[in-house]
Amino acid sequence: MKRWIKRIIITLLLVIMGATALTAWLFWGQQEPLPEGLTQANGRIECDHCTVASKIPGKIVELKAREGDYVKEKQILARLDDAQVLAKVDQSKAAVETLEAQLNAARTALSMLKKQVPLQVETAKAGVTLAKAAQTAAKANMAQAGREARRFQGLLKKNTVSKESTEQKELVWKIAKAESSTAQAAVTQAQKRLAEAELSWQQVAVKEQEMTALKGQVKQVQAALAEAQSIQNDLTIRAPADGIVTTRIVNNGEVIAAGSPLFDVVNLDHLYLKVYIPEIEIGKVRLGLPARIYTDAFPDEPFPATVRYIASRAEFTPKEVQTPDERVKLVYAVKLYLDENPDHRLTPGLPADAVIRWQEDAPWAKPRW
Repeated sequence: MKRWIKRIIITLLLVIMGATALTAWLFWGQQEPLPEGLTQANGRIECDHCTVASKIPGKIVELKAREGDYVKEKQILARLDDAQVLAKVDQSKAAVETLEAQLNAARTALSMLKKQVPLQVETAKAGVTLAKAAQTAAKANMAQAGREARRFQGLLKKNTVSKESTEQKELVWKIAKAESSTAQAAVTQAQKRLAEAELSWQQVAVKEQEMTALKGQVKQVQAALAEAQSIQNDLTIRAPADGIVTTRIVNNGEVIAAGSPLFDVVNLDHLYLKVYIPEIEIGKVRLGLPARIYTDAFPDEPFPATVRYIASRAEFTPKEVQTPDERVKLVYAVKLYLDENPDHRLTPGLPADAVIRWQEDAPWAKPRW
Protein backbone atom coordinates (compact mmCIF):
# COMPACT_ATOMS: atom_id res chain seq x y z
CA MET A 1 0.00 0.00 0.00
CA LYS A 2 2.79 2.43 0.83
CA ARG A 3 4.32 2.00 -2.63
CA TRP A 4 0.97 2.80 -4.25
CA ILE A 5 0.59 5.92 -2.14
CA LYS A 6 4.09 7.08 -3.11
CA ARG A 7 3.34 6.50 -6.78
CA ILE A 8 0.09 8.47 -6.51
CA ILE A 9 1.87 11.37 -4.78
CA ILE A 10 4.65 11.43 -7.38
CA THR A 11 2.10 11.33 -10.17
CA LEU A 12 0.20 14.27 -8.65
CA LEU A 13 3.41 16.26 -8.30
CA LEU A 14 4.33 15.64 -11.91
CA VAL A 15 0.86 16.70 -13.00
CA ILE A 16 1.07 19.90 -10.95
CA MET A 17 4.54 20.71 -12.29
CA GLY A 18 3.38 20.12 -15.83
CA ALA A 19 0.34 22.31 -15.33
CA THR A 20 2.56 25.03 -13.87
CA ALA A 21 4.97 24.84 -16.80
CA LEU A 22 2.08 24.94 -19.24
CA THR A 23 0.59 27.97 -17.51
CA ALA A 24 3.95 29.77 -17.54
CA TRP A 25 4.41 28.98 -21.19
CA LEU A 26 0.94 30.22 -22.00
CA PHE A 27 1.57 33.43 -20.05
CA TRP A 28 5.11 34.18 -21.10
CA GLY A 29 5.36 32.43 -24.42
CA GLN A 30 2.20 33.95 -25.74
CA GLN A 31 3.31 37.53 -24.91
CA GLU A 32 1.34 39.98 -26.97
CA PRO A 33 3.40 41.93 -29.50
CA LEU A 34 3.76 45.69 -29.31
CA PRO A 35 0.99 47.76 -30.89
CA GLU A 36 1.50 48.78 -34.49
CA GLY A 37 3.56 51.94 -34.66
CA LEU A 38 6.00 51.07 -31.88
CA THR A 39 9.50 49.63 -32.07
CA GLN A 40 11.41 48.34 -29.08
CA ALA A 41 15.15 48.06 -28.48
CA ASN A 42 17.60 47.82 -25.62
CA GLY A 43 21.07 49.01 -24.77
CA ARG A 44 23.03 50.92 -22.15
CA ILE A 45 22.78 54.52 -21.07
CA GLU A 46 25.81 56.51 -22.15
CA CYS A 47 26.94 60.11 -22.11
CA ASP A 48 29.58 62.41 -23.53
CA HIS A 49 32.70 62.32 -21.38
CA CYS A 50 34.93 65.35 -20.82
CA THR A 51 38.51 64.46 -20.08
CA VAL A 52 40.09 67.28 -18.10
CA ALA A 53 43.80 67.66 -18.84
CA SER A 54 46.53 70.20 -18.22
CA LYS A 55 47.93 72.21 -21.11
CA ILE A 56 51.31 72.58 -19.41
CA PRO A 57 53.46 70.36 -17.19
CA GLY A 58 53.71 71.04 -13.48
CA LYS A 59 53.36 69.83 -9.92
CA ILE A 60 49.91 69.50 -8.38
CA VAL A 61 49.73 71.53 -5.17
CA GLU A 62 45.98 71.48 -4.59
CA LEU A 63 43.10 69.16 -5.49
CA LYS A 64 39.60 70.49 -5.00
CA ALA A 65 37.44 67.71 -6.48
CA ARG A 66 36.97 63.99 -5.94
CA GLU A 67 34.96 61.19 -7.50
CA GLY A 68 31.26 61.78 -7.17
CA ASP A 69 31.53 65.55 -6.76
CA TYR A 70 29.09 67.63 -8.76
CA VAL A 71 30.95 70.51 -10.39
CA LYS A 72 29.86 73.63 -12.23
CA GLU A 73 31.39 74.93 -15.44
CA LYS A 74 34.67 76.81 -14.76
CA GLN A 75 34.76 75.54 -11.18
CA ILE A 76 38.33 75.04 -9.93
CA LEU A 77 39.32 71.36 -9.84
CA ALA A 78 43.06 71.59 -9.17
CA ARG A 79 46.02 73.98 -9.05
CA LEU A 80 49.60 73.54 -10.23
CA ASP A 81 52.73 75.06 -8.71
CA ASP A 82 53.04 78.64 -10.03
CA ALA A 83 56.27 79.94 -8.43
CA GLN A 84 58.27 80.09 -11.66
CA VAL A 85 55.39 81.47 -13.67
CA LEU A 86 54.74 84.20 -11.11
CA ALA A 87 58.38 85.30 -11.43
CA LYS A 88 57.98 85.56 -15.21
CA VAL A 89 54.74 87.51 -14.76
CA ASP A 90 56.42 89.98 -12.39
CA GLN A 91 59.37 90.34 -14.77
CA SER A 92 57.06 91.02 -17.70
CA LYS A 93 55.03 93.53 -15.69
CA ALA A 94 58.21 95.43 -14.75
CA ALA A 95 59.30 95.51 -18.40
CA VAL A 96 55.89 96.79 -19.45
CA GLU A 97 55.91 99.52 -16.82
CA THR A 98 59.43 100.65 -17.78
CA LEU A 99 58.74 100.85 -21.49
CA GLU A 100 55.35 102.48 -20.97
CA ALA A 101 57.04 105.16 -18.86
CA GLN A 102 59.60 105.72 -21.61
CA LEU A 103 56.83 105.88 -24.18
CA ASN A 104 54.89 108.43 -22.13
CA ALA A 105 58.03 110.55 -21.72
CA ALA A 106 58.72 110.38 -25.46
CA ARG A 107 55.09 111.26 -26.19
CA THR A 108 55.29 114.32 -23.92
CA ALA A 109 58.59 115.42 -25.45
CA LEU A 110 57.20 115.01 -28.95
CA SER A 111 54.10 116.99 -28.07
CA MET A 112 56.21 119.86 -26.69
CA LEU A 113 58.52 119.72 -29.68
CA LYS A 114 55.58 119.95 -32.06
CA LYS A 115 54.50 123.10 -30.26
CA GLN A 116 57.98 124.61 -30.06
CA VAL A 117 59.07 124.07 -33.65
CA PRO A 118 56.32 126.20 -35.26
CA LEU A 119 57.06 128.99 -32.80
CA GLN A 120 60.77 128.77 -33.51
CA VAL A 121 60.17 128.82 -37.25
CA GLU A 122 57.80 131.79 -37.03
CA THR A 123 60.25 133.64 -34.77
CA ALA A 124 63.11 132.96 -37.19
CA LYS A 125 61.02 134.15 -40.13
CA ALA A 126 60.20 137.32 -38.27
CA GLY A 127 63.90 137.79 -37.54
CA VAL A 128 64.71 137.45 -41.23
CA THR A 129 62.03 139.97 -42.10
CA LEU A 130 63.35 142.47 -39.54
CA ALA A 131 66.95 141.93 -40.66
CA LYS A 132 66.01 142.52 -44.28
CA ALA A 133 64.11 145.64 -43.34
CA ALA A 134 67.14 146.91 -41.40
CA GLN A 135 69.33 146.05 -44.37
CA THR A 136 67.09 148.00 -46.73
CA ALA A 137 67.16 151.00 -44.40
CA ALA A 138 70.94 150.73 -44.06
CA LYS A 139 71.37 150.57 -47.82
CA ALA A 140 69.15 153.59 -48.24
CA ASN A 141 71.13 155.54 -45.60
CA MET A 142 74.37 154.50 -47.25
CA ALA A 143 73.15 155.66 -50.65
CA GLN A 144 71.96 158.97 -49.23
CA ALA A 145 75.19 159.46 -47.31
CA GLY A 146 77.17 158.71 -50.50
CA ARG A 147 75.25 161.29 -52.48
CA GLU A 148 75.77 163.89 -49.79
CA ALA A 149 79.49 163.14 -49.58
CA ARG A 150 79.92 163.41 -53.36
CA ARG A 151 77.91 166.60 -53.50
CA PHE A 152 80.05 168.24 -50.79
CA GLN A 153 83.19 167.15 -52.58
CA GLY A 154 81.96 169.01 -55.69
CA LEU A 155 81.11 172.07 -53.65
CA LEU A 156 84.49 171.94 -51.95
CA LYS A 157 86.16 172.24 -55.34
CA LYS A 158 84.13 175.39 -55.92
CA ASN A 159 85.07 176.65 -52.45
CA THR A 160 81.40 176.99 -51.48
CA VAL A 161 81.67 174.63 -48.47
CA SER A 162 84.38 174.12 -45.95
CA LYS A 163 86.71 171.18 -45.96
CA GLU A 164 85.53 170.23 -42.46
CA SER A 165 81.95 169.91 -43.63
CA THR A 166 83.04 167.74 -46.53
CA GLU A 167 85.01 165.46 -44.23
CA GLN A 168 81.99 165.09 -41.93
CA LYS A 169 79.83 163.98 -44.87
CA GLU A 170 82.46 161.43 -45.90
CA LEU A 171 82.57 160.14 -42.31
CA VAL A 172 78.78 159.75 -42.31
CA TRP A 173 79.05 157.83 -45.59
CA LYS A 174 81.64 155.43 -44.11
CA ILE A 175 79.42 154.82 -41.07
CA ALA A 176 76.46 154.13 -43.36
CA LYS A 177 78.55 151.64 -45.33
CA ALA A 178 79.51 149.84 -42.10
CA GLU A 179 75.88 149.79 -40.98
CA SER A 180 74.85 148.33 -44.34
CA SER A 181 77.47 145.58 -44.03
CA THR A 182 76.28 144.87 -40.49
CA ALA A 183 72.68 144.70 -41.71
CA GLN A 184 73.71 142.27 -44.46
CA ALA A 185 75.45 140.06 -41.85
CA ALA A 186 72.33 140.24 -39.66
CA VAL A 187 70.22 139.02 -42.60
CA THR A 188 72.59 136.13 -43.20
CA GLN A 189 72.50 135.21 -39.51
CA ALA A 190 68.70 135.42 -39.39
CA GLN A 191 68.43 133.16 -42.44
CA LYS A 192 70.69 130.60 -40.74
CA ARG A 193 68.50 130.66 -37.63
CA LEU A 194 65.46 130.09 -39.87
CA ALA A 195 67.17 127.13 -41.54
CA GLU A 196 68.01 125.68 -38.12
CA ALA A 197 64.43 126.17 -36.97
CA GLU A 198 63.09 124.40 -40.05
CA LEU A 199 65.52 121.52 -39.42
CA SER A 200 63.67 120.98 -36.15
CA TRP A 201 60.90 119.36 -38.18
CA GLN A 202 63.36 116.56 -38.88
CA GLN A 203 63.83 116.21 -35.13
CA VAL A 204 60.07 115.81 -34.88
CA ALA A 205 60.22 113.04 -37.49
CA VAL A 206 63.06 111.33 -35.59
CA LYS A 207 61.07 111.53 -32.33
CA GLU A 208 58.05 110.03 -34.08
CA GLN A 209 60.17 107.13 -35.32
CA GLU A 210 61.52 106.65 -31.80
CA MET A 211 57.95 106.57 -30.50
CA THR A 212 57.00 104.00 -33.12
CA ALA A 213 59.91 101.82 -32.02
CA LEU A 214 58.92 102.22 -28.36
CA LYS A 215 55.32 101.30 -29.19
CA GLY A 216 56.58 98.13 -30.86
CA GLN A 217 58.69 97.30 -27.80
CA VAL A 218 55.71 97.94 -25.51
CA LYS A 219 53.55 95.60 -27.61
CA GLN A 220 56.28 92.99 -27.46
CA VAL A 221 56.57 93.06 -23.67
CA GLN A 222 52.79 93.23 -23.34
CA ALA A 223 52.55 90.08 -25.46
CA ALA A 224 55.14 88.43 -23.24
CA LEU A 225 53.10 89.46 -20.19
CA ALA A 226 49.90 88.13 -21.75
CA GLU A 227 51.65 84.84 -22.51
CA ALA A 228 52.94 84.56 -18.93
CA GLN A 229 49.50 85.38 -17.52
CA SER A 230 47.92 82.83 -19.87
CA ILE A 231 50.30 80.19 -18.57
CA GLN A 232 49.48 81.32 -15.04
CA ASN A 233 45.76 80.90 -15.76
CA ASP A 234 46.40 77.46 -17.23
CA LEU A 235 47.92 76.42 -13.90
CA THR A 236 44.38 76.55 -12.50
CA ILE A 237 42.48 73.53 -13.82
CA ARG A 238 38.77 74.25 -14.24
CA ALA A 239 35.75 72.14 -15.12
CA PRO A 240 34.87 72.41 -18.83
CA ALA A 241 31.15 71.94 -18.15
CA ASP A 242 28.61 71.06 -15.50
CA GLY A 243 28.76 67.43 -14.51
CA ILE A 244 29.85 64.70 -12.15
CA VAL A 245 33.48 63.77 -11.56
CA THR A 246 33.54 60.07 -12.32
CA THR A 247 37.30 59.54 -12.20
CA ARG A 248 40.19 61.38 -10.56
CA ILE A 249 43.41 60.07 -12.02
CA VAL A 250 46.04 62.06 -10.07
CA ASN A 251 46.90 62.82 -6.45
CA ASN A 252 48.26 65.84 -4.69
CA GLY A 253 52.01 66.34 -5.12
CA GLU A 254 52.30 64.46 -8.41
CA VAL A 255 54.20 65.96 -11.33
CA ILE A 256 52.22 65.74 -14.53
CA ALA A 257 53.13 66.16 -18.18
CA ALA A 258 51.36 68.43 -20.63
CA GLY A 259 48.17 66.84 -21.86
CA SER A 260 48.01 64.31 -19.03
CA PRO A 261 44.40 63.46 -18.10
CA LEU A 262 43.47 64.53 -14.58
CA PHE A 263 39.71 64.08 -14.27
CA ASP A 264 36.84 62.54 -16.16
CA VAL A 265 33.63 64.58 -16.01
CA VAL A 266 30.24 63.52 -17.34
CA ASN A 267 27.21 65.72 -17.79
CA LEU A 268 24.22 63.87 -16.33
CA ASP A 269 21.85 66.32 -18.01
CA HIS A 270 22.87 65.07 -21.47
CA LEU A 271 22.47 61.30 -21.31
CA TYR A 272 21.45 59.07 -24.18
CA LEU A 273 20.54 55.44 -24.67
CA LYS A 274 22.43 53.77 -27.48
CA VAL A 275 20.31 51.01 -28.99
CA TYR A 276 20.54 48.84 -32.11
CA ILE A 277 17.62 48.58 -34.50
CA PRO A 278 17.36 45.55 -36.84
CA GLU A 279 17.83 46.21 -40.52
CA ILE A 280 14.20 45.31 -41.24
CA GLU A 281 12.97 47.91 -38.71
CA ILE A 282 15.35 50.81 -39.35
CA GLY A 283 13.20 52.20 -42.18
CA LYS A 284 10.51 53.08 -39.64
CA VAL A 285 12.87 55.11 -37.45
CA ARG A 286 13.71 58.73 -38.27
CA LEU A 287 15.23 61.68 -36.48
CA GLY A 288 13.00 63.55 -34.06
CA LEU A 289 10.75 60.61 -33.19
CA PRO A 290 9.63 60.40 -29.55
CA ALA A 291 10.71 57.50 -27.39
CA ARG A 292 10.39 56.23 -23.83
CA ILE A 293 13.15 54.62 -21.82
CA TYR A 294 12.52 51.99 -19.13
CA THR A 295 14.99 50.80 -16.50
CA ASP A 296 14.88 48.03 -13.91
CA ALA A 297 15.45 50.61 -11.17
CA PHE A 298 12.34 52.56 -12.19
CA PRO A 299 10.13 50.02 -14.01
CA ASP A 300 6.94 52.08 -13.71
CA GLU A 301 8.49 55.42 -14.61
CA PRO A 302 9.33 55.85 -18.29
CA PHE A 303 11.77 58.61 -19.20
CA PRO A 304 10.92 60.60 -22.34
CA ALA A 305 13.58 60.73 -25.03
CA THR A 306 14.05 61.76 -28.66
CA VAL A 307 15.82 60.12 -31.58
CA ARG A 308 18.80 62.34 -32.32
CA TYR A 309 21.19 60.06 -34.18
CA ILE A 310 20.86 57.21 -36.67
CA ALA A 311 23.94 55.46 -38.01
CA SER A 312 24.37 55.63 -41.76
CA ARG A 313 25.89 52.15 -41.94
CA ALA A 314 24.81 48.81 -40.55
CA GLU A 315 26.99 46.67 -38.31
CA PHE A 316 26.86 43.21 -36.82
CA THR A 317 24.88 42.85 -33.63
CA PRO A 318 27.14 43.62 -30.61
CA LYS A 319 27.51 40.80 -28.10
CA GLU A 320 26.11 42.82 -25.22
CA VAL A 321 22.83 43.52 -27.03
CA GLN A 322 19.96 41.12 -26.36
CA THR A 323 17.84 40.34 -29.42
CA PRO A 324 14.77 38.11 -29.44
CA ASP A 325 15.47 37.09 -32.99
CA GLU A 326 18.81 35.31 -33.31
CA ARG A 327 18.56 35.58 -37.06
CA VAL A 328 19.13 39.34 -36.87
CA LYS A 329 22.69 39.91 -37.91
CA LEU A 330 22.82 43.48 -39.20
CA VAL A 331 21.66 46.36 -37.02
CA TYR A 332 21.89 50.16 -37.00
CA ALA A 333 23.06 52.17 -34.00
CA VAL A 334 20.50 54.73 -32.81
CA LYS A 335 20.94 57.25 -30.01
CA LEU A 336 17.93 58.27 -27.92
CA TYR A 337 18.72 61.44 -26.00
CA LEU A 338 16.81 61.89 -22.77
CA ASP A 339 14.67 65.01 -22.65
CA GLU A 340 15.57 65.38 -18.96
CA ASN A 341 17.11 63.46 -16.10
CA PRO A 342 15.18 64.39 -12.94
CA ASP A 343 17.37 64.43 -9.83
CA HIS A 344 20.08 62.75 -11.92
CA ARG A 345 18.53 59.36 -11.19
CA LEU A 346 19.88 57.82 -14.36
CA THR A 347 23.62 57.34 -14.70
CA PRO A 348 25.91 56.05 -17.46
CA GLY A 349 26.23 52.29 -17.69
CA LEU A 350 22.68 51.38 -16.70
CA PRO A 351 21.00 48.83 -18.98
CA ALA A 352 17.66 50.04 -20.28
CA ASP A 353 14.89 49.21 -22.72
CA ALA A 354 13.33 51.68 -25.11
CA VAL A 355 10.14 52.04 -27.11
CA ILE A 356 10.19 54.27 -30.17
CA ARG A 357 6.88 55.53 -31.56
CA TRP A 358 6.98 55.94 -35.32
CA GLN A 359 3.19 56.43 -35.72
CA GLU A 360 1.61 59.39 -33.96
CA ASP A 361 -1.64 57.63 -33.03
CA ALA A 362 0.05 54.49 -31.66
CA PRO A 363 -0.65 53.97 -27.92
CA TRP A 364 2.37 53.77 -25.68
CA ALA A 365 3.25 50.40 -24.20
CA LYS A 366 6.07 48.86 -22.20
CA PRO A 367 8.70 46.76 -23.97
CA ARG A 368 7.69 43.13 -24.42
CA TRP A 369 10.57 40.75 -24.84
